[in-house]
Amino acid sequence: MSKKVRLAIVGVGNCASSLVQGIFYYKDKDIQEMQGLMIPDIGGYKPSDIEIVAAWDVDARKVGKDVSEAIFSPPNCTTVFYKDVPSLGVKVRKGKVLDGVASHMKDFPEEKSFVLSEEKEDELEDVVSVLKDVKADVLINYVPVGSEKAARFYAEACLKAGVAFVNAMPTFIVSDPEWGEKFEKEGVPAVGDDIKSQLGATILHRTLVQLFVDRGIPVKRSYQLNFGGNTDFLNMLERQRLKTKKVSKTEAVTSLLPYDIGWENIHIGPSDWVPWLKDRKIAYIRIEGEHFGGVPMSVEVKLEVEDSPNSAGSAIDAIRCAKLAKDRGIGGPLISISAYTMKHPPKQFPDYIARQMVLEFVEGKRER
Repeated sequence: MSKKVRLAIVGVGNCASSLVQGIFYYKDKDIQEMQGLMIPDIGGYKPSDIEIVAAWDVDARKVGKDVSEAIFSPPNCTTVFYKDVPSLGVKVRKGKVLDGVASHMKDFPEEKSFVLSEEKEDELEDVVSVLKDVKADVLINYVPVGSEKAARFYAEACLKAGVAFVNAMPTFIVSDPEWGEKFEKEGVPAVGDDIKSQLGATILHRTLVQLFVDRGIPVKRSYQLNFGGNTDFLNMLERQRLKTKKVSKTEAVTSLLPYDIGWENIHIGPSDWVPWLKDRKIAYIRIEGEHFGGVPMSVEVKLEVEDSPNSAGSAIDAIRCAKLAKDRGIGGPLISISAYTMKHPPKQFPDYIARQMVLEFVEGKRER
């Protein structure tokens, strides 16, 4: 068993920036000092045990740079909470573009959009070779929303290289039975799909809906409207790329309802891009129901968060659980950590149950 979690990253954007910063932010802290983490120790692995060994991107301002420099390169705009990330000795490679770039991205100023690198793309066999050469344990997929082909490209690379796969994006891979069987057959652990932030709009919305259900108040209508200023929201201005994202976010909430309220009564999804917000995300949530005697009631909430650190707070647990599964020789979709950290897991559970399942998995009392 390796004492390190050797991690490869696809997409060196804001989420990757927060993740790498967090690895070093927690490096010299004792377990008791590790505030801001859901699970400080997972099977003996702490955040600082994660080691970046490979990375891919398509932006010319990141390709060829050390990861420690690329995570702070434009258009990244997330909060810098640990600026002294040391040189990692890992250069960002040019990834396979495929459908990883929305067509409208070229219409925005360089500092807000991207500059496509002219370097040669890594083909599938190149990615597989690199993953094997650096002895990667886990790969986390951060390709942009709507990059269906690109996401599956890296999933296939993980299968061929025997590297655990964490799908942070809303392409349905780990939750797809056909893909799940592939990971099971190859003995490769997989966590997905679509990262559920540590305390974001989805987890808050789910918690409120669960409260309605537990207190016997039927939900009649609900919406969740999100907007922000990072590249993710800019990318999602192309509405066609939102199909799986909307499904993922909607099912994350409706899966908790023991009844169907009708498609017209639930609206969840990214709404717009506001450049000056940068990596801040604002969400408005409204739930309408009926309490005792059928009397109407409603709840409205506004949530404001820094989007990428919020994501990293879940990713850092998903990565370590994937490594723990690999140590134990467990392949296929990991049900517990997927349910706890992902919006569209293979199986949905209420979050308090999913958390208990993860703790049991870490303790070795549950296989997945």
